[in-house]
Amino acid sequence: MADSIHVLVIFGPTAVGKTSVVEELFTGNSAYKAEIVSADSIQVYKGMDIGAAKPSAALRERLPHHLVDIRTPDQSYNAGDFVRLAKEAIARIAARGALPVVSGGTGFYLKNLIMGLPEAPPSDEGVRRVLKAELREHGAESLAKELADCDPASASRIHINDEYRLLRALEVFRLTGKPLSSFAMNAAASPSSGASGPYRFLTLALERPREDLYRRINERCALMFKSGLVDEVRSLAASGYGPWCPGMRAIGYHEFFDEHGCASGATSTAEVEALVAQHSRNYAKRQMTYFASIPNTVWIRADEKPVEKIQALITPRC
Repeated sequence: MADSIHVLVIFGPTAVGKTSVVEELFTGNSAYKAEIVSADSIQVYKGMDIGAAKPSAALRERLPHHLVDIRTPDQSYNAGDFVRLAKEAIARIAARGALPVVSGGTGFYLKNLIMGLPEAPPSDEGVRRVLKAELREHGAESLAKELADCDPASASRIHINDEYRLLRALEVFRLTGKPLSSFAMNAAASPSSGASGPYRFLTLALERPREDLYRRINERCALMFKSGLVDEVRSLAASGYGPWCPGMRAIGYHEFFDEHGCASGATSTAEVEALVAQHSRNYAKRQMTYFASIPNTVWIRADEKPVEKIQALITPRC
């Protein structure tokens, strides 16, 4: 494909070492002029720096990063948003003669960029009738609560009085078992990025032995708390952002609030830190399971000279 855009994708679980690998690859004496497109569902949020493990400002100055700090914590951000914005960023980067490097750990975003977003199913009259009957019997609050449980991203942007959109989001979930936010808004807006699309992906995944990865996760969590995560969360809460905000549902933030959405004063900092570490380890396990579904992936051990191996793969293909 003469006109195809070469895109390097580097992903892996939390704390595997993606940022350090990317920094070593593309700063200093790198043979490639590259720019990074962040595939991270939390780094998009302003003010959420420590808990999101954002690349340092110094690194972003030397190596341009896109899709970082583009939302406030109360704004939704889903796979459709990511795919659209990532494609726009990739096109701009390629036009400047640089190599687009998509890097992050949100596997669902990456898979939909590489394979294309699925189109939401058409309306089903039977399901819609059931939902309307439930609306009449139980009211909108009951359906809004159900939506918040199964599709928090859609719930955050659909007003309780917006009957059509509320019912549509629940209809899609009941039909497919997947949230509406995981589908393309329309097929024309999100063409496939696979073999028939305009991209040639080189997809690389970093991995480590589980014990090593879990140790790094625990160390990262400890460093986050030493670096001021508690104060960061307090500042966000003081600005009016709470656990009802899409960004604040992330690991590293929601653990600071109790079931009523209030800042937890009964839980010690040590207990919160232990929860963040536990949830992060659980998340890493889920990430690795999901990453296995991303096709044509080359796996690279992050503890065995990954930069040299990636450089050898990039040279003939990108």
